[in-house]
Amino acid sequence: MNTPAHAVLNLLLLGRKSRPENHFPILLGAILPDLPMFAFYFWEKVVRRIPESVIWSHSYYDPSWQGFFDLFNSLPLAIIGMVICYYYGASRWLALLASMALHALEDLPLHGDDAHRHFFPLSNWRFESPISYWDPNRYGTIVSLLEAIAVLGICFILLRRHTSLKARTGIALIVAIYIAYGGYALLVWG
Repeated sequence: MNTPAHAVLNLLLLGRKSRPENHFPILLGAILPDLPMFAFYFWEKVVRRIPESVIWSHSYYDPSWQGFFDLFNSLPLAIIGMVICYYYGASRWLALLASMALHALEDLPLHGDDAHRHFFPLSNWRFESPISYWDPNRYGTIVSLLEAIAVLGICFILLRRHTSLKARTGIALIVAIYIAYGGYALLVWG
């Protein structure tokens, strides 16, 4: 899934109107697993000036980068953190880590040969799904369309649930980022 889709889905599934203090940690936990990817892309594209074809066919699969990505997408590490947070009553940290774990579960069925090691460091196993959120050879065209429809529907639900200006501004910002990213993806990757 694309990062903004994780943000709205996790807010829908984990966010409670009665617990607004958890909304930001949920949002942060939804995007945190993808932040290493953004750092990677910035480093490879902007700093090193590596061509797109090399970034996604070679650099992405470098074991050092893969280890960095997998730390942030590890279900065991998120669960251990959640248990510690629960024990100490750190509800905001618990919400953040629950959102990170949910992000990993959402990604699990939607990554093909670009799959993460979601059980790192306990296992190097990767579930290579026959379905991809981006790869047209793995139904990515259909999945990306369904994702876009879901994001719009979820945003509509969130706008009805959260009536404050702050919440609605945040939801509108997520939609704007989703649209901007979609435009960038079309321009750069076709």
